[in-house]
Amino acid sequence: MTEAPSAATPATLFIDGAWVPASDGGTRTISCPADGSFVAEVSEGTREDTARAIAAARRAFDGGAWASVPAPQRGDFLLEVAAELRARKDEFARAETLDTGKRLVESEVDMDDIADCFAYFGKLAGQDAGRIVDAGNNSVVSRIVYEPIGVCGLISPWNYPLLQAAWKIAPALGAGCSIVLKPSELTPSTAILMMDVLDTLGLPKGVANLVLGPGAVVGAPLSESPDVDMVSFTGGLETGRTIAAAAAGTVKKVALELGGKNPNIVFADADFDAALDNALNAAFVHSGQVCSAGARLLVEEPIAERFVDEFVRRARQIRLGGPFDEAAETGPLISAAHRDKVTAYVEKGVAEGARLRCGGTWGEGDLVSGFYYTPTVLDQVTRGSSVLVEEAFGPVVTVETFNGEDEAVELGNDTHYGLAGAVWSQDAGRGQRVAARLRHGTIWINDFHPYLPQAEWGGFKHSGTGRELGPTGFAEYQEAKHIYHNIDPAVTGWFAARTEEESA
Repeated sequence: MTEAPSAATPATLFIDGAWVPASDGGTRTISCPADGSFVAEVSEGTREDTARAIAAARRAFDGGAWASVPAPQRGDFLLEVAAELRARKDEFARAETLDTGKRLVESEVDMDDIADCFAYFGKLAGQDAGRIVDAGNNSVVSRIVYEPIGVCGLISPWNYPLLQAAWKIAPALGAGCSIVLKPSELTPSTAILMMDVLDTLGLPKGVANLVLGPGAVVGAPLSESPDVDMVSFTGGLETGRTIAAAAAGTVKKVALELGGKNPNIVFADADFDAALDNALNAAFVHSGQVCSAGARLLVEEPIAERFVDEFVRRARQIRLGGPFDEAAETGPLISAAHRDKVTAYVEKGVAEGARLRCGGTWGEGDLVSGFYYTPTVLDQVTRGSSVLVEEAFGPVVTVETFNGEDEAVELGNDTHYGLAGAVWSQDAGRGQRVAARLRHGTIWINDFHPYLPQAEWGGFKHSGTGRELGPTGFAEYQEAKHIYHNIDPAVTGWFAARTEEESA
């Protein structure tokens, strides 16, 4: 049960280099989704708080407190952040686990990945000195330089709270920007810890700011304000559309990662055991609360019955449990509201004719106090049905079958999303051919889920705009400027120089 929070008003907003309470004294209690236990009481900000954070970031950027620091030094700072994250890994992982309910071992892996992300951008930050452009004239020095875009609003989700935030914070700071971070109101703890790290390591005040609260209140000003130059958002499609529309008024840059409906395509010649094992990982890691989850299982007809039967058998055996239960293989959903959404999604699919092969129930016994939902498989799904179109964002897999490469590609692309997908085949040529035809931002061949900080991440179609990670993810936080220097200026003679008498 949730314990009563402290009577003291928390000061967990970080604005202009200081920890402050919400302007109206508002607070929010954070509870663990695994059992409802009390985690923390944090400040619940207001629009005014976000306005103050934006103003602080604007002053810091315009004053050059960080933007004027040489790029190699900014890179060194990110390397220091990476080292501090590794030193405080246990603290960060526990905080992440309590907020999300995910298994501690998963949070520990996340912390390693986050440190790697800061290290990658730390090394990248000082490497790009721009480029020289051949102007075709020896009297001209023409060069392209890359400058920080300015004040960035960074809005991150609840499923991978610090990982997704790090994908934004690291390149933004490496590029020399000032930031206002708005994490999910459900999972703020590691964002608070991150601001502590940045402050402790000496980031100038106002460069990094943190606001907490619901998106409609504290997040909306980031899209609307003319003092914000760029917004990066990871989350749902509808919210992404709202942000893009709001940002259009000030014509600011927008980067959006909006989820996916990701096909996991298994050909008959695939390594059966490896494909099966990875299909389970693709679908049920973190209870399916993963943007790139392999929620659509496409199996070639010759092996479909055997593969799906074994997939269902294995899915029934997955052990649910709390974050510190060493026997658990996956954990709860983030909230009661989200569990209700997943439940409604499955019920609608069944009503439309899908066959429920396993799952579709809430946690029982020791799990009743958490937001657990059993791994679920929907078979015999009709093309065009809601469960193939909508994103469940839970431990739910739909099954489709196909014959041959053309049908596999047709089905794999039959979605308005385009974030990720996978191809399983021992025919290397087939794997490459299908990967080339799939309209998704990341394609795995004989694997699922790995990503690299140095490789771009993002989606086609409704999965978003822009990219995170890699050199392109760094460039999202930069503006390109052309500097054309004529070192031997001369009169052009284009317009004749006439005397007053000649002009009369």
